[in-house]
Amino acid sequence: MTLTIVHAPTVAPQSWRNGGGQTRELLVWPPGPDWLVRISRADIESGGPFSAFPGVERWFTVLEGAGVALQFADEERILKSGEAPLAFDGAAAPGCRLLNGPTQDLNLMIRQGSGVMQPIQPQTAWSGPFTARGLYSLDAGVWRSGTQTHALPANALLWIANGSADEWTFRPAATQHPLRAWWLGYTPNQSVAD
Repeated sequence: MTLTIVHAPTVAPQSWRNGGGQTRELLVWPPGPDWLVRISRADIESGGPFSAFPGVERWFTVLEGAGVALQFADEERILKSGEAPLAFDGAAAPGCRLLNGPTQDLNLMIRQGSGVMQPIQPQTAWSGPFTARGLYSLDAGVWRSGTQTHALPANALLWIANGSADEWTFRPAATQHPLRAWWLGYTPNQSVAD
């Protein structure tokens, strides 16, 4: 089992070529160009199209700010802070319009498998048959799995590759309504798992 903790503010931001924002790449697993999972935090400062990622399942949620409108070929989806994450085909490359100023967003990208991004519910354990899983929290707190515990700072990612299926819990250091944290999981396709 490999446990990684990434404090987002310590990751150098990469400016976008179109000048519309910047990305902090929190995790690429496994490392290198043939990654299966990529997790990033983006600061969107102006509207424009998303980059296309053919063959990638993409999850997106608004962390902070008023939110965005994503324009797909057949519909527009409005996403605001506190709402459920959206999963979509990375090849879709929707246009993005800011609703009322800059936003901060969390992205989970999955190749050759399926993923999940879901809000953490207070006092609710989480488990599943994932090959790798993690959590991202805007708030400091304590993660627990079996006999293991780790304190996380605010704006941090915890990631475990090839871990056990033990139940996970996360308790914020201070009472938050709503809790601003998300579970992340990855399950490979059968051909990748073999």
